[in-house]
Order: sequence, then C-alpha cells, then structure tokens
Amino acid sequence: MPATEIGTSERLLEELRLWVEMETPTTDAAAVNRLVDRAEAGLREAGATLERIPGRDGYGDNLIARLPGPAGSNRKPVVVCVHLDTVWDNGTLAASMPFRVEGDKAYGPGIYDMKSGSFLAFHAVREILRQKVATRSPVTLIMTPDEEVGSPTSRAIIEREARDASAVLIAEPAGGPQGACVTARKGVGRFVVKVHGISAHAGGNWSEGRSAVVALSELVLKVHGLVDLERGVTTNVAPVWGGTRPNVVPPEAGCEIDLRVASEADGVAMERAILALAGERDGIRIEITGGMNRPPMEETAETLRLYETARELARQAGYDLPKQHRGGGSDGNFTAALGIPTLDGLGCTGAGAHAPHEHILWRDLAARGQVLAGLIETL
Repeated sequence: MPATEIGTSERLLEELRLWVEMETPTTDAAAVNRLVDRAEAGLREAGATLERIPGRDGYGDNLIARLPGPAGSNRKPVVVCVHLDTVWDNGTLAASMPFRVEGDKAYGPGIYDMKSGSFLAFHAVREILRQKVATRSPVTLIMTPDEEVGSPTSRAIIEREARDASAVLIAEPAGGPQGACVTARKGVGRFVVKVHGISAHAGGNWSEGRSAVVALSELVLKVHGLVDLERGVTTNVAPVWGGTRPNVVPPEAGCEIDLRVASEADGVAMERAILALAGERDGIRIEITGGMNRPPMEETAETLRLYETARELARQAGYDLPKQHRGGGSDGNFTAALGIPTLDGLGCTGAGAHAPHEHILWRDLAARGQVLAGLIETL
C-alpha cells in the first residue's frame, strides 16, 4: 500500500470541481494559464521545485514540478505527464454542461478528458510533498496546455524530460467503467488535401472545365481503400469542401485526412502512400501536406512489467486493473517512441470524452489516486 494518504472521493471531488469550473479551451491561452496559476500555487506551497515555460503561438504555459528523490541516489526520474486544456469552448458550463453530480456520475466539460486525471496527478504529487513521503526515484510532473490539438508547443518539452526517465505515467482517462489502463495506442497522421481544377460554365462550356470535386472524390476512394482492419490501419476523410455554385464546374476542393496505424512500419508506409496521391495531370493539380503527428505507442515487455506493478497496487486498493489497446493518441505516444516504458490511462473511470454526456464515476477517484500515488512513490 502507498504511504501517501490520498483522502476520500468526496473530498477529491470537491476540489476537482474547482478545476472543472475553470474552463480551459486549448485556443484560449489566458484561460489555460489561470488553471496553471492554481496548480503552480498549490505545488509551490507544498515545496516543489518549479519551472514555468511561457507559452507561444497562442497556447498557454507549460508547468514542470520536480521532486528530488533520495539524497545521493542516481536513479532516473519517474515522469508524470498530464494536460490542462480541453476541447470545450468558454461558456460551455453556462450554456449546456454545468458541473453536476447525479448518483455515481459527476458531469462537466473536460472532467473525464482529462481534468480528473490531471487533478489526481497534481494531488498525488502535492500530498507526497505535504506528507513528506519518500519516493524511490526523483519525480517530474509535466502539465501541458495543448494536447488536444497535437501538442505542438509541448512535445519537445515532454520528449526532453522523458529521455532520461525510467518510466512515464500518463493520467489520461481510464478505459470505460472497467477502468482499463492503456499499454498501446495507435499512431496518428494528419493530412490536408487541396485540389485545383479549372472553372467553367456547367452548361455552356462543361468540356472546358476540370472538376476539382470529381478529382477529390476519386482521391477519397483511394484513401478509403488503404484501410486494413486486420493490421489496425484506418483512414477517415473529414471535413470535405469544394465548389461555389451548382452551375459552375468547381475549380477548388479539399479535405482533411485522419490516419491511424498500430505499428511504426505501417506509419511510414501509409504516410508515403497518401503523399504519393499528390501530383498534376489532365488539368488537375493535387497538393497534400502533413504526415505522422504521433508515432504508435507499441506494447513492450517493459510496459507490461510496469502494468503488472500498477495492477498489484490496484489489487491492494480493492479493484482489478485491466489493460487495453486504444485507437486514440496521447502524449504517451511520444514517450513510448523514445523507448521509455510508458503506462497510460491512469486517470479516472467514466465515459463521454468530447461529448455532451462526458462524466466520471466520481466514487472511484480515491482508489485511482491511490494507485497513481503508489506508482509515483515506488517506481
């Protein structure tokens, strides 16, 4: 059992509510930074060594808290990584998703993805400091502002801190009501397609035109043809746009492509296949930009050993901890690709990420926090 006293789920929910009621859309740096301010103040009061990295490109600040570990130890640090941004716009609380508790469920924008996990990581580190609990290794907590849009400003920071780590813990949402942690994730690729055709009158001069929409539709079918469910390769095309009026042969069209792959080799092959669809012929010019954004997080023997440690801590806390592979990406994709054992999905149980019914099973907060604190203490 971990030495850190996490507290009751009721007490944790009371403070978590303050986090949920601070709306933090990724694109509002000031809003995200207000929550960074709260986390920074709590960690400073507890005695953490802090580094706050100013935001750039319209995103909020990154906050890093460090615990030194045993004196004279040369053990590598354990890195805990969370994000403070959500997909929900300012005003969502007032307009459609107020914080509320209904039975075992607590609702609110971002409460599942991932205010609850971020808060649990913050709370575990804060209580380890407050209660002067000794950890086996140094600990680094990273709180980022931009995960929901691909971590454009935080990726380099995460990778810098993870390179020298013994393990990385990601407090993204647990997998459903069973609370599975995540030992593998698909890699993610994003592409933008722009098709340039030739405009013409759709009645009088049809043969003089070259339809960008027709060319795009042919490309979409080729992209769909890359799907291979047995290998874990999927593509999705959305949104799609093109044309101006029904009586004009469309000179412009475009789309975005989402690619998911289970292995690094498939990421390389699928990226090459999609980019190869660009080119020019018969009056049509196709431009494609983008590529793999997050490498796959592949399950390794080291990750499975980390999982077994977490599973034993969960057993001590009174519940079973299953594992799963997940199609969505996280910052764990970056750290796993560096060869660092990474265990993901250590946040709270619940459902509805990015959806109006987003909620957590709030009575699980204490047990989930206990496992996270135990990993931070003992790894």
